[in-house]
Amino acid sequence: MLYLKHSLTTYTEAQLQRDLQRLPQWRREKALRYRHFSGQAQCTLSYLLLLEALDKEYNIISQPTFFENEHGKPSLQEYPDIHFNLSHCRSIVACAVDDAPVGIDVEDMGRYSERVARYCMNDDEMSQIGSSDLIFTRLWTQKEAVFKLQGTGIRDNIKGILLPENLSNIRITTEEYPTEGYVLSIARYIQ
Repeated sequence: MLYLKHSLTTYTEAQLQRDLQRLPQWRREKALRYRHFSGQAQCTLSYLLLLEALDKEYNIISQPTFFENEHGKPSLQEYPDIHFNLSHCRSIVACAVDDAPVGIDVEDMGRYSERVARYCMNDDEMSQIGSSDLIFTRLWTQKEAVFKLQGTGIRDNIKGILLPENLSNIRITTEEYPTEGYVLSIARYIQ
């Protein structure tokens, strides 16, 4: 299931201070390590969105502890059969929860850079992009969602991760919201 929290642009310092008190100590410390308000807010709200999803989907009301693999992919220490992934950008926080591994990425549009595109896109993807920020953001979120699904972090295969031979058991769903200024992709293994 997908959970989204919009309205980050109207989230206030007072709301952040209130919400920080709802976090367990380890998550509060993580949120406060961000130097800027936006990072603190995104870290706080993504955890609270996960709590909401766990309550609605699994009737879990306790605050779970994260376990992270060597690449930083989190899982729930108390509930190893429940999978989740978090992502955020300037305008939205996203949380996906599932009974199987899942990866999610959400990115703001307007960040297209030809230099970055040439570094992470193969020739076919570059021809699709042209100079389209929307297509660049779509492909970027798809790549990131697959890497997050696999729990490997961004690896050397960034240019080839979306090739058919690398997606034989993966389904990617992408939702584009150009008027809101973001793109969201979810990757799941095909069962």
